[in-house]
Amino acid sequence: MLRYLALIFFALTCAANAQTNRTELKRADLTGTNMEIVVSVVDVQPGNNLIRHTHHGEEAVYVLEGATLALPDGKEVPFPTGAATINIRDVPHGGFKVAGDKTLKMLTVHIVDKGKPMMEPVK
Repeated sequence: MLRYLALIFFALTCAANAQTNRTELKRADLTGTNMEIVVSVVDVQPGNNLIRHTHHGEEAVYVLEGATLALPDGKEVPFPTGAATINIRDVPHGGFKVAGDKTLKMLTVHIVDKGKPMMEPVK
């Protein structure tokens, strides 16, 4: 099931629409590169969406508080506490709605190109 969930993230943490809260905890330049590392906590309230998007680098996600995800095809799948995934550069992910009554809370770590937007929505 976790493998299926990871594929959802790759195919469809962490930018989102206005109802999603992303709290940046720390940002720092990486030594000897034109990249930076950004550590954040992302909260997606029940009924809200995480839009399909990409990043200018890699994103690691660890689920602090799990929830049920409603996929675009209407199927609901659990994204449990303790799950982890990695989203690679320029591969669309997200595109789900948080179903049920639990907020999805994730710790995200991005290693991205310095000076570029954190995310790019996928049209």
